[in-house]
Parts: sequence; structure tokens; C-alpha cells
Amino acid sequence: MSTRPAAIVTGAAGGIGKVISQFLGAEGFRVVVADLDVDGGEATVSDLRGGGSDALFVAADVSLQSHIQGLVAQTVSTFGALDVVVSCAGITRVIDFFDLTPADWDTILAVNARGCFLLLQEAARYMRDHGGGSIVNIASIAGKGYRDTSNIAYASSKGAVITMTRIAAAALGRYGIRVNSVCPGMTRTPMMDNWLDGRAEASGLTTQELTSKLTSGLALGRLNRPEDVAAAVVFLASPAAAAITGQSINVDGGLIWD
Repeated sequence: MSTRPAAIVTGAAGGIGKVISQFLGAEGFRVVVADLDVDGGEATVSDLRGGGSDALFVAADVSLQSHIQGLVAQTVSTFGALDVVVSCAGITRVIDFFDLTPADWDTILAVNARGCFLLLQEAARYMRDHGGGSIVNIASIAGKGYRDTSNIAYASSKGAVITMTRIAAAALGRYGIRVNSVCPGMTRTPMMDNWLDGRAEASGLTTQELTSKLTSGLALGRLNRPEDVAAAVVFLASPAAAAITGQSINVDGGLIWD
């Protein structure tokens, strides 16, 4: 059995999750790519294997407990370990406050909040009995009150992720399990591009005009790259962060100071 560490990354068929998987693979992790997008997930696995990493795709709906239980069980069965979990699966769309429906609320919270909790709990059960581990949840600066968010349900779901991170860190530290979250700001992914297009149309601006307006308010003067977020995740998953738990670290180019 290999002694190399094993990691699960949800939402890894594309965007930030895919890049996180690649960064972990480059660090020697065996990576389980979890997503509902089968073609995208398999493509991520193919890229990882092409780079010399051991990788496995598991189709999973993170809002379903049975899928999460199967995901963790398949990871342990295949790789004999589970050392790091990155909960990156998330959804949103631009919805006006008065237009958001209870169905919108339930759908967004089911993936972003419930899905994060289910994976956090199931992974912690294994880690508790096997010497600990590191769990990194992908939240958002929207969860800290950033006002220009896609919708109130998304911001609420990410606020829940930040709070879950803190409570879980307090409960699980005794078992050698660290729990942290990364809060990206505006990061160039397909989901972000859709947000930009929707926000630009609502504002009567072109997407380029809105992008320029947004970057002018950033201390670093540019939008995030997925690699910026992935680097923070790898750090929090590593022994270099051995004394860090319960934290929600912004990766936002200096947009907010919280």
C-alpha cells in the first residue's frame, strides 16, 4: 500500500476545484475527483494521470448523504487512506433579492451548506479513528458580508460554511483534525464569468467595463486566478499549517479586510 497521502476534492470537474486537484497532485497526493459532471471529472483525472498523479473519479451529488458516504468509502477502499478533504462544490447564479424563490434558496443551500456539512462530518468520522487530517472548506468573502454578491442565498450558504468551519475546528481538534476555510474573492472561473455577464447587463455596462471597475477597488489591482486559491488550500492542508485551525482566510486581492 502506498504511503502517499490521499485527498478528496469535490467540485473538481472544473474551475477552482480542478486547479486545487492539480496542485495537490503536484504535491504528491493521490486525488479523488468528485463531481456530478462526469465528462469534466474524467477530464480532470486524465490530466492528473498525465502529470504522473494517481487519481480516481467518483460521481457524487454532495447534497445526498448516501453519495458522500460512498465517496469516502470508495476513497478509503481504493487508496487505503484519507488525509485531506477539500469541499469545493458550489453553485450560484445572479438573482435579485425580490426574485429569489424558496426553491432557489433550497437548491443553493443544499449544495453549498448541506453538502459541505455532510462531507465534513463523514470525513471526520474516518479521520477521528485514523490519526487525524486536514479539512479545507471553500467559502467566499460573500459569507463575510461582501455586498456585491450574486444573491442572498449564496451569501448565506457561505456564511454557514465559515461558521461550520469554526465549530468543527473546536470539536475535532482533540482528534488531530484541523478544519479551515478559504474565502475567495472575485476569481476568474466559468461561474465568475457568468456572474460578471449578469451583473454587467443589469448595470448597463459591458463585461470589460465592469471588470475594470471591480479591479480598480482591489489593492492588488487584479482578479484572482484559480491558482491563487489553490495555493492557499495546499498550504492549509500541509504540515506548514500544523497550528492553524478554525480560520477563514481571504484570498481576494485585498478587497475586504476581515
